[in-house]
Amino acid sequence: MMTEHWENLNALTAPLLTWYDLNGRTLPWRSVVTPYRTWVSEIMLQQTRVSAVIPYFERFMAELPDAAALATVPEERLLKLWEGLGYYSRARNLQKAAKVIVSDFGGELPRTCASLKTLPGIGDYTAAAIASINFGEPVAAVDGNLLRVAARVSGCADDIMDARVRKQFTAHLNDAIDLHRPGAYNQAMMDLGATVCLPNGAPKCEICPARMMCEAYKNGLTEIFPVRAKKKARKIEERTVLLLFQNGKAALRKRADTGLLASLWEFPSVLGNLDEAGVSLALAQMGLSAQTVEPAGSAKHIFTHIEWDMKGYFADVTGENDDLFWADAAAFDAAAIPTAFKKFAALVRARLQ
Repeated sequence: MMTEHWENLNALTAPLLTWYDLNGRTLPWRSVVTPYRTWVSEIMLQQTRVSAVIPYFERFMAELPDAAALATVPEERLLKLWEGLGYYSRARNLQKAAKVIVSDFGGELPRTCASLKTLPGIGDYTAAAIASINFGEPVAAVDGNLLRVAARVSGCADDIMDARVRKQFTAHLNDAIDLHRPGAYNQAMMDLGATVCLPNGAPKCEICPARMMCEAYKNGLTEIFPVRAKKKARKIEERTVLLLFQNGKAALRKRADTGLLASLWEFPSVLGNLDEAGVSLALAQMGLSAQTVEPAGSAKHIFTHIEWDMKGYFADVTGENDDLFWADAAAFDAAAIPTAFKKFAALVRARLQ
């Protein structure tokens, strides 16, 4: 059993910051640094790659440059700006927090990690990132990147998904953080984890500033560390997606206010993998009569805990159903439709010309 070498994290701090000054990524939220920009970028970056976030961030900032603008934007417009980023509860929590910032903090984000954590959607990591980068508070912003680097450098073989272990890592990283440049330290660790101490595939140890003090590198264990408990297999759900047309308009349905993809627009769908006769029957149960039914291909979408295997059908229908909204091209373009339906949305949009 290996012994952890937590002192290696302290030894890494100085070379890490030197490395960062030479190799840190140029990102729009680092070029112009404000608490609001840091906050929005960190929320967008949860579960999403940096390259995907950049155009969303720039569009968001152009339209909603401060907390006051975010607090007052109509939710439908907010969700449209977020369309394609997924995990839409992040956008709703941003707006909830913006309203509190305007009403309780004079429109400016609070300046301490503890007070930031009182806002909706801001947890330990995001609060630490904002407080360290913008207000110089020496708190480690512990995410997957920092945990991976710290586990490899220290040689810790404990499960990093365990809350008790993460708490231990946080304490040691707080000890190692540079008191004069805490924001740079956190961003350096993030960049090291994202570009050198990689999660998938071989880490680039030959260019890593931690190489001389890294236990995983010394012992040939970079593929073993960090240790993570195995995730449960995702549930697979078959769905038949109905792309319905009537009088030159396409049918959309609003999802429920809670749960997966809450309050977003979707195409009506039913569970199961139906054939054309099954689609006609499903439509009849919805009070609609199918004039034509034809296949529209298939698509797959993976969420965190579930996978949708979808089969689509075009159908021209008559009849009415109170759950459906019939959208012309302009209304369709304004609706926030989840990425899960991206392929089908493109097919419908082409027919609405």
